[in-house]
Amino acid sequence: MTHSTRCSGLALALLAAASTLATSGPASAQNVQNGANAFRKCRACHDVGPNAVNKVGPTLNGIYGRVAGTQPGFNYSDAMKLAGSKKLEWNEESLNGYLEAPSTYLPKNKMAFKGVTSEAERADLIAYLKTLKP
Repeated sequence: MTHSTRCSGLALALLAAASTLATSGPASAQNVQNGANAFRKCRACHDVGPNAVNKVGPTLNGIYGRVAGTQPGFNYSDAMKLAGSKKLEWNEESLNGYLEAPSTYLPKNKMAFKGVTSEAERADLIAYLKTLKP
């Protein structure tokens, strides 16, 4: 193998690695943007942002890591209050289950939403919810 052949092979390998790294960063940002887009259907009942207020559903600022049923000023269902008393915390697993089928995951809760059937959309939505600070 000649020096130029080795250099060409190395250059191609470096180019491939750089391309992989370059696409892996924006993919995460893309997921959050997809989640923000998916959140549009949630806005009818939930508010987010600096001036967020409780609506039909509680504000979701700081939802990730929060104990269920603990948003101040919101009148939760008995089912959600009970989940909170048992320390159900909103994390990847619990949000995924709840967003997939709210009435199955937490029977008798007030959320009248059938759920997000797409696993990818739920993952993007959770990525977005993680960005919402209290």
